[in-house]
Amino acid sequence: MDTSTCNAHHEPWNKGKIVGQKAPFKIKEIWALRVRLQMERRLRELALFNLGIDSKLRGCDLVALKVRDVSHGDQLASRATILQSKTKRPVQFEITAVTRDALSAWIKQAALRSDDYLFPSRLHGSPHLGTRQYARILGHWVDELGLDRSEYGTHSMRRTKATLIYRRTKNLRAVQLLLGHSKLESTVRYLGIEVDDALEISEQTEI
Repeated sequence: MDTSTCNAHHEPWNKGKIVGQKAPFKIKEIWALRVRLQMERRLRELALFNLGIDSKLRGCDLVALKVRDVSHGDQLASRATILQSKTKRPVQFEITAVTRDALSAWIKQAALRSDDYLFPSRLHGSPHLGTRQYARILGHWVDELGLDRSEYGTHSMRRTKATLIYRRTKNLRAVQLLLGHSKLESTVRYLGIEVDDALEISEQTEI
């Protein structure tokens, strides 16, 4: 399993590269890519994309999911819980109807069983999709959307729904729980919330 983005004792994949906080995808971009993947019958990528958006998981946790993690027998679950490899803390996430449909189609096409990895690797010697492979796939998605690769990465997937939830609700605690952060400060930094955002929340809170 490639967990270079999760475990500090491994050399990070981005060592020596210029990196910064990656941009979340916009709703119009999400739907543009979904439609493209659906029309081209790229079921594996569609399932990976939809589940990545819904789950808000780190790449290493997303690629390591097994069929049984998102299903109850033959039925896809509407919610799932996994243990995060970085924090060793459980995190729960929703699986929307759109994502369940995509997963069902992919599992059927690939003839996956309960104990199988949800996204098996096509590389010899690797049991499931690696984080570098996932990053390369995402890079192609960014290209197809006509966006700048340098501004997006696997954390764009993790940040997308969390950012939308925050913008709509201003509920930091809810986003903290969904991301599996132990500290609220981590969520603030992760979302890139500016002082003006914090002051706006404060101004709306009457005591």
